[in-house]
Amino acid sequence: MSLDGTRAHLSGPGDLPPLVERAARTATRLDFPYSCRPEQGRLLHALAAGAQRIGETGTGCGVGLAWLASGMRSGATAVSVEQDAERAKAAAELFAPLAPRVTVRQGDWTAIAEHGPFDLLVLDGGGQAKGGAAADPSALLTPGGVLVIDDFTPSHGAPPVHNGAPDTARLHWLDHPALRTVEIPLAPDLSTLVCTRTGR
Repeated sequence: MSLDGTRAHLSGPGDLPPLVERAARTATRLDFPYSCRPEQGRLLHALAAGAQRIGETGTGCGVGLAWLASGMRSGATAVSVEQDAERAKAAAELFAPLAPRVTVRQGDWTAIAEHGPFDLLVLDGGGQAKGGAAADPSALLTPGGVLVIDDFTPSHGAPPVHNGAPDTARLHWLDHPALRTVEIPLAPDLSTLVCTRTGR
């Protein structure tokens, strides 16, 4: 989730996939400003094309899921979990025409494990190791599967720093023994970690 990500979708050049625009309008209606930013959405759109099973934690009002669904190839599936009941209901209604290929479940982020393992998993509502528990990529990803964690500020130098101290969340993924991780700058104030599960 990004501060003001919802507004960024509706104040841009107007070239959004229709489903993304509908999700952003749903987020506006529910006064939910924390959708992913368009830069992140475009990355998700591209990554979705290479995955058969897609998962997401933190549906919000469905903006990130809409980017994923808009990029999915034929036969792929996506499931997203959202803890807030009102947002989960609104998102489930938005994606109902795409069921059963795209589904939204209400629950804590850990509920995503019931639907894995995934070829692509986006951690946006729990499991990111940002002051809480970290998802286990060996359990949630297929071999070669991709994990995405967004909403970092681009790092300059090593180790990466956040608020004047080593960024333990970022280091968790950069140094994870089961992953090969790269940080991708998406804007001057935004970067994303893209991690690939290694091994069998």
